[in-house]
Amino acid sequence: MNMFVDQIKIEVHAGKGGDGMVAFRREKYVPNGGPAGGDGGRGGSIILKVDEGLRTLMDFRYHRIFKAKNGGNGMSKQMTGPSAEDTIIAVPQGTTVRDLDTGEIIGDLVEKDQELVVAKGGRGGRGNIHFASAKNPAPEIAENGEPGEDHYLELELKMLADVGLIGFPSVGKSTLLSVVTGAKPKIAAYEFTTLTPNLGMVMLPDGRDFAMADMPGLIEGASKGIGLGLKFLRHIERTRVLLHLVDMSSEDPHQAIERYRQINKELANYDPELLKRPQIVVATKMDLPNSADNLAAFKADLVADKTLEKQPEISPISAVTHQGVQQLMQLTADLLDKTPAFDSESHDKELVAEYRAAAPDKKDEADFTITKDEDGTWVLGGEKLIRLFKMTDLTHEESQLRFARQLRHMGVDDALRAKGVQDGDLVRIEKFVFEFIQ
Repeated sequence: MNMFVDQIKIEVHAGKGGDGMVAFRREKYVPNGGPAGGDGGRGGSIILKVDEGLRTLMDFRYHRIFKAKNGGNGMSKQMTGPSAEDTIIAVPQGTTVRDLDTGEIIGDLVEKDQELVVAKGGRGGRGNIHFASAKNPAPEIAENGEPGEDHYLELELKMLADVGLIGFPSVGKSTLLSVVTGAKPKIAAYEFTTLTPNLGMVMLPDGRDFAMADMPGLIEGASKGIGLGLKFLRHIERTRVLLHLVDMSSEDPHQAIERYRQINKELANYDPELLKRPQIVVATKMDLPNSADNLAAFKADLVADKTLEKQPEISPISAVTHQGVQQLMQLTADLLDKTPAFDSESHDKELVAEYRAAAPDKKDEADFTITKDEDGTWVLGGEKLIRLFKMTDLTHEESQLRFARQLRHMGVDDALRAKGVQDGDLVRIEKFVFEFIQ
């Protein structure tokens, strides 16, 4: 069973703020006690935090809905309710977070212990101590807590490796990784033995080290999802140097150049920027009979290829006999020293630029919406209006009157009249229904 999970969808629901309180001072020898209702506490936020011990998103397969706790309600004697604790969710290093409603990438978690607030808890509602005035020294007005944010997210894990091994299935990627690192990938004499990316650390005698990832084999059409396709092409995005393994043991002397071109074509189709990464061509299986002749033919084909801007560096090896392996690792480390760190965040923004432009802009959204039910009831909606409604304490008449003034100030009354509302018509906000009066 394939237990590697690198893409998952989750729901996050931050906590609601606590409700403010309507209360008054009731102390001996203190006549005409004023308002003393406290504020509600802040609702808990949902925070993603990098855990270096995690390697997959497996933990999210059976737990995809996360809810933070609500803040405590305000209390008398001007006491603020307790704030809720934030909910911390551990994710692997290299996790990209995308908002499914807008298509926007909202974070890229690549640093140790890095945190990202993905759903902010609501603030606590204000108690009646905040609404006292000269005209109304004893207000029966308090706010309910602000609703917490709700988001639908996609988490995508892109393996963090300095060096990526690419090539057709069965060219020797897993074998090379097992020889130069402590990794133990599955190795067998059939295609697609590697179903998940394997990661290992290469330690050189001169003290240098780097992370190397064995990417599952690519085939023609991989950039369109054929074979393992797009599922693993995304892991190549973060690598700084590519080792392009080409099998030299074929009976066909021109198979090597054809497969070399095919892999580069798939990389270009997926993301043209990948071809700009430093790449070393690794001629594998040089211990087999036809390999030397095929390597000579491969070099000749490269020289004859006029589409190449420059000739790639070729490093012949045999992972089985360890021939040329140490020299390849030294060459790779030297190339890494000259290659700047890859800015994955700016790269990801470039990838979604077109989608983000098409996503709705909240600045352009109306404060409220007006529709009409089949039974003739007018229905009010809109993010801002619903937020004000949820923060209104409808158990007190003064709070209801305040909400009515807020609607009038937003222009809701005029908009209803423009649409033809009549005296006595029913108006509904969620489950709350009232009569419209001119």
